[in-house]
Amino acid sequence: MPQLDKILPRLESGAASQILLESDAPIRCVTPNGLQQVSTQVLTQSQVLALVSELATPESRPAIIAGTGIRFLYQFNDKQWLIQQDEDPALTRILIRRWADRDATGTPTAGAQSTTIRKRATDTAFGALATPDDARATLETLLRIQVSRGAADLHLRVGEPPIFRLGGDLLRLEDEVALTDEMVSGMMRAIMPEKNRTEFDQNWDTDFAHEIEGVSRFRVNVLRDRHGTAAVIRTVATTTVTVEQLGISPEVQALCQLSKGLVLVTGPTGSGKSTTLCALVDLINRTRSDHIITIEDPIEFVHESKKSLITQRQVGVHTQSFKSALRAALREDPDIILVGELRDLETIAIALETAETGHLVFGTLHTSTAAGTINRIVDQFPADRQEQIRIMLAESLKGVVSQTLCKKIGGGRVAAREILLVNRAVSALIREGKTVQIPNIIQTQKKLGMETLNDALLGLVKSKTIEPEEAYLKAVEKKDISSRLRTLGYNIDAVAGEE
Repeated sequence: MPQLDKILPRLESGAASQILLESDAPIRCVTPNGLQQVSTQVLTQSQVLALVSELATPESRPAIIAGTGIRFLYQFNDKQWLIQQDEDPALTRILIRRWADRDATGTPTAGAQSTTIRKRATDTAFGALATPDDARATLETLLRIQVSRGAADLHLRVGEPPIFRLGGDLLRLEDEVALTDEMVSGMMRAIMPEKNRTEFDQNWDTDFAHEIEGVSRFRVNVLRDRHGTAAVIRTVATTTVTVEQLGISPEVQALCQLSKGLVLVTGPTGSGKSTTLCALVDLINRTRSDHIITIEDPIEFVHESKKSLITQRQVGVHTQSFKSALRAALREDPDIILVGELRDLETIAIALETAETGHLVFGTLHTSTAAGTINRIVDQFPADRQEQIRIMLAESLKGVVSQTLCKKIGGGRVAAREILLVNRAVSALIREGKTVQIPNIIQTQKKLGMETLNDALLGLVKSKTIEPEEAYLKAVEKKDISSRLRTLGYNIDAVAGEE
């Protein structure tokens, strides 16, 4: 249901004559007693346009994307409502009122004949995708809705309506028809760079970034499944996030002040690794006078140089591969290098060598625990090189942050982080191949800022941030957290069963 459908009954009842949507103001109604505030949230320009987009016809979408000349009719409860933009081009102000501009025969007047009506379920957002411009406009309307609702992802699948991931749950967009392969393919090709079109045609999947200026950046993955073309589009904020906003501990922040070494942020896909790295880079950018080179696929968060100088390179656009960019970076006077993903043996080897030779290197891996991260790196190498790699890791690894995203009580998500800070004891365990003992070190060195994932999850449960069942589902060591939750009086039999 479009969000404005909840407010239109005020106009039907006569309690208000118009609804006013304006940037830098909450939703308001015009009543006999003056303006009445309907919501507490102050709207941005993109949120105003996204609210209107939910009501719009395909023909009116180009005006919404341009943000000017918006005028169309919307049908609700068998009545028609005029959605019209204020004539002042300096304002993003939309007025909604009952449509009464008709002549004696009931025919819309000349001034209204250019408007169109979006009829629920029959004239949907996908009613006209005849050209690439139509397809792009329709997709960007969905993306505006995604941002306005705070959804993390948009899923496009053949045979399904658009689906948003909101607060960890998948929610289908009401009143929209099921997508066809032609619809999904048309929308994706309308925004896909030429290089990615070729890659998709050859490999049947591809990744790229897309941006709607003033709204957000998006990370796009296009694939093929048994039904046809599919896509997942993730919202990436246009502004950087800070360590303060993410609640990153002072001990992890201190890793940003190192002059050399390797710092890893790990976790499963969609665990917020890129967001955490963004906050760490932003901290360096604000506090150090250094040259930071980032190598990403694709670039997600865009950093403007502050105290530091930042060079951002995208694999496939500005460089051929992670490993070639990492090798080239050593000739580009870097102080700090961020490698978006340590994908293969050669990239890992170069990153280790770079960290050893006087540079601070940040990277990511798809591992769930600190000890598992170390084992994953070592296991990438042939047996005859593993002892050498353990020695290199023992010398260069400075910290591992392994995180997972949990559903918050009341909506939204929060990160639970396992933190390993490498000291002499941890270095010795890495060198000797005794990584199985690392969790014990983390457990006993809390005063240094280390924390196990289970401790982080239990902390979130105790603070009433997440439900105990969510903590159990996100834990890696389930027997331990099950026992500790039961000790605290929580019953998790519904998800854990009897241990």
